[in-house]
Amino acid sequence: MEDKKFKGSNIDSNDGDRISAFEPLTLITSSLLGILSAIICMQIIGKVGVTPNTSLIGAIVAMVIARIPSETFKKFRSLERQNLIQTTVSGAGFAAANCGFLTLAIFFVLGETEFIIPMAIGSLIGLVFSIFIVGRIFDSSIFPADAAWPPGVATAQALRAGDEGGEKGKRLLQGLVIGGVASYFKLPAAGIGIVFIANIYSMAALGIGLLVRGYSTTLFSGLDLGSTYIPHGVMIGAGLMALIQSVKIIFKGNKKDPNIKINYTRSDSVTKKNLGLGVLLFLVGAVMLALVSGIMSELGLGKLILWLIWATFSATAAMLLVGMAAMHSGWFPAFAITTIFMTIGIFFGFPLIPLALLTGYVSSVGPCFADMGYDLKTGWLLRGQGKDREYELYGRKQQVILEVIGGVIGILVVLLTMNLYFESDLLPPVSRVFATTVSASADVSLIKTLLIWAIPGLVIQLIGGPSRMVGVLFATGLLINNPIYGVGVIAAVVVRLIFGTEFMEIRDAGLIAGDGLYGFFSALIKAIF
Repeated sequence: MEDKKFKGSNIDSNDGDRISAFEPLTLITSSLLGILSAIICMQIIGKVGVTPNTSLIGAIVAMVIARIPSETFKKFRSLERQNLIQTTVSGAGFAAANCGFLTLAIFFVLGETEFIIPMAIGSLIGLVFSIFIVGRIFDSSIFPADAAWPPGVATAQALRAGDEGGEKGKRLLQGLVIGGVASYFKLPAAGIGIVFIANIYSMAALGIGLLVRGYSTTLFSGLDLGSTYIPHGVMIGAGLMALIQSVKIIFKGNKKDPNIKINYTRSDSVTKKNLGLGVLLFLVGAVMLALVSGIMSELGLGKLILWLIWATFSATAAMLLVGMAAMHSGWFPAFAITTIFMTIGIFFGFPLIPLALLTGYVSSVGPCFADMGYDLKTGWLLRGQGKDREYELYGRKQQVILEVIGGVIGILVVLLTMNLYFESDLLPPVSRVFATTVSASADVSLIKTLLIWAIPGLVIQLIGGPSRMVGVLFATGLLINNPIYGVGVIAAVVVRLIFGTEFMEIRDAGLIAGDGLYGFFSALIKAIF
């Protein structure tokens, strides 16, 4: 089935060329931009708790590069090359923030820094395997290319719009400058920019959570939420409901007219084999993680077998749940789903370090799976919606290769820069949740507290629905002690309600990038001097 928004769209002759992921100019440019994306996304997830639409930012940067008046960069006027660039950029950003930075910060919070390198290896294994599998099951009956994949559609639209001229590049530059200046004056430029990209209900929930946490002593007669486990409990409840809602999305299915025959590029039999391969790969990854971390000596034979089985099952289930939710709603509740498998791991009686490693491993598989799905949707639209099967499969393979390269870049950037963020206590809030929850394995009273406060989180998430993730974002806000961000987010929500988003188009991405770049380089200068 054709996407109506792209029906009849023509692919330029240069876009029809078979462009290799290893073409020197494309590979070098993509890699350099991937490094910047990783830096920016680490900064943002540490400050705001969420990451921006890196696919869209990558697309914007690719469009700007294509407008550079040079014979060398004229090649990037090809939408296929632009798609390859944004694939690498988004892969690096998501891998750095949602896989590497988040999982390694767990061990910093726990004070077990000797396990950071083994966890980095485990995270890299998890994200590479998930990217590989989505490349093999995309455009199948369970993950069809003509499904929603909303961010992928948005990115394809942005790339097409880039052919109109250089106005978008000007807007991006304006946003970069404003974002950098605002960050200098400690104004929440990134939070404001994200409001104009993300779901408005989700961002409103985040803003309210930030305000409640920041002003809790005033609102609750001296009670500091940061000194309690209330935010953690709310996140667990919201995560549980998010999982239930994700399962509901899966069982609702992708109903189509039985009289319409769909020619997927992946048959059901091939898809089943690839899913089986995925289970095997995640088992191999779990074994490798157990070996490099040395936890085999800590676990007895029975507990080791249980740990391997649960890690394999959790990684596979998380990948599918996150992928389905991302495909249908444009939102992937990876952290919420990981929380559920982690909590069950507590009741299995896994020791602290094995449980933390399992948590990091599982949380690494979902984000890049969803991101790869979005990028493949973009490529599918730009390549003519699968009309040329050979061309589609070739282009898809190049995207998978570059997403993997982006993932490797993301993990390397985290390893090289994480101490700057750790020393500034700039950590992903979800990392604190994971660290606190795995520590609760030997504390029955803490488990009780978490379960009690899980109830309001569950209710809020239930009311908000799966596409808005209000409960998860509200809980995220409760975990961040930065009230000025709450003020900025809520103010931006009000402005968006009154004036819409058109005047901020592209400038919002510039705000996010400007804030992230200023934050990183200012931290680097402070560290040097």
